[in-house]
Amino acid sequence: MAKRNIIKYGDPFLRKISKPVENYDGKLHQLLEDMEETLHAVGGLGLAAPQVGVLKRVCIVEYDDKLYELVNPVLIRSRGKCVDNEGCLSVPGFRGLVERPEEIDVEYFDRFGNLCKQHAEGYFARVFLHEMDHLDGILFPDKMIKKIIDDD
Repeated sequence: MAKRNIIKYGDPFLRKISKPVENYDGKLHQLLEDMEETLHAVGGLGLAAPQVGVLKRVCIVEYDDKLYELVNPVLIRSRGKCVDNEGCLSVPGFRGLVERPEEIDVEYFDRFGNLCKQHAEGYFARVFLHEMDHLDGILFPDKMIKKIIDDD
């Protein structure tokens, strides 16, 4: 495993659309392991492959001490709306209020190519959607309703 550099806001690479994963091989496994190490090193809730310089439809979410590895994720259903604050490892220095669905269902593949389904609500759903947005070149400031200054 290796910690990778996180690309920051303003770099045009973050605006590119990621390509689907076709091979569930050692290269994918290495990417997922590197992303996990990177996420733990910086203390985030999620990370998408484009944030570490790889244009593949891969992201990870760590929530309630469980790691989710999402390969080629697809939003199947969403319901409701809620507004909450978000931040991003690629957009340091501030947070913002973003409206997102309250409840979602997502299908994705694991690192071995097995189909998985996940229902998520509240902030858990928000983290999934935030990371999935990265795969389409969308950053949370694009959806931000109001900026919140971060004192960190």
